[in-house]
Amino acid sequence: MKLENCVDILSGYAFKSKLFNTEGKGIPIIRIRDVTSNSVSTYYDGSYNEEYLISNGDLLIGMDGKFNLIEWQGGKAILNQRVCKITPKENIADKGFVKFLVPKSLKEIEDKTSFVTVKHLSVKKIKEIELPELPLKTQQRIAAILDDAAALRDKTAQLLTEYDLLAQSIFLEMFGDPVLNQEEWNKDKLIQVSKQITDGTHHSPKPTKTGYPYVTAKHIKEMSLEFDAKPTFVDKTAHEEIYARCQPEFNDVLLIKDGATTGVACLNSFKEPISLLSSVGLIKPNKQLVNPTFLVFWFNHSGVKQQLIRKFMSGAAIKRYTISKMKKFDLIVPPIELQNQFAEKIALIEQQKALAKQELQESEDLFNCLLQKAFKGAL
Repeated sequence: MKLENCVDILSGYAFKSKLFNTEGKGIPIIRIRDVTSNSVSTYYDGSYNEEYLISNGDLLIGMDGKFNLIEWQGGKAILNQRVCKITPKENIADKGFVKFLVPKSLKEIEDKTSFVTVKHLSVKKIKEIELPELPLKTQQRIAAILDDAAALRDKTAQLLTEYDLLAQSIFLEMFGDPVLNQEEWNKDKLIQVSKQITDGTHHSPKPTKTGYPYVTAKHIKEMSLEFDAKPTFVDKTAHEEIYARCQPEFNDVLLIKDGATTGVACLNSFKEPISLLSSVGLIKPNKQLVNPTFLVFWFNHSGVKQQLIRKFMSGAAIKRYTISKMKKFDLIVPPIELQNQFAEKIALIEQQKALAKQELQESEDLFNCLLQKAFKGAL
């Protein structure tokens, strides 16, 4: 059944932006950016038609950039343009059924949509989405099964978040705020506690499907190198031409030094050779002075990031750290014995995270399997 036959679609209104504010005047307004965060930070201080009022539990679709569907939980608000609300028709479609099955179709549309700057989704495309034509009770039963599977997945994902929060808490407990430095730890320039500070190649080899891993900023997340998501490689010849410039080794520190995510750091988890793009800084700490795990947590501390950006970042169009400025970073240097104790605790947490990640993958696979069956009407 086509979506237009089983839901009512309401497009957001083009409210006047000159009446927007962030001081809390008027009523919260849901803009395209709020669909992913499920919360609002902008208010509209003007008149509006109650038709555009949104309440918790309403299903919303973002129509620019990422085509996301969410169940709104951000409280009473009005609906701005480029966001639409879909309301399942009584006795025809179940809300949970729609909520779980529509995102798959939205992702397929998003992947097929060409764009110059930002991808745009039309109401026409939304109306054309097709769902399995099933009795309402069957839809409700399928929605209940998917809801249980999603709850299992989300619970495991939350466990990973809690492990990360625990690790950050241990860092603060052992070393205090690294910016305020209440413990009065010794401080040194990064170059004084490092054997090498450099970055990757300043030209981009042609990506290949196999070869040596080619690590760029998109692979670096806080605390982890996620190469499996969007892997890129360079062939042996290109690798050998650029690899001599810097030699990343296992547990070296990788730091994003260019672009929007500048300042994010992780450990190099590859035990085999890799190549780096110039947007990635390579730091080889002197392990007699600084533990690599401690250094990564220091870099990723929000206060440290802000301080380094304010003091050392340059560039007009693209923000970046230069190698010379990276060498001047000031950091606290607690006793290496204490740093090593911290790293041992983090290693235990990482072991538990690895198990949780495996469980998360299994729960994701289960959910996707059930979703496929739901589309086939086999649940």
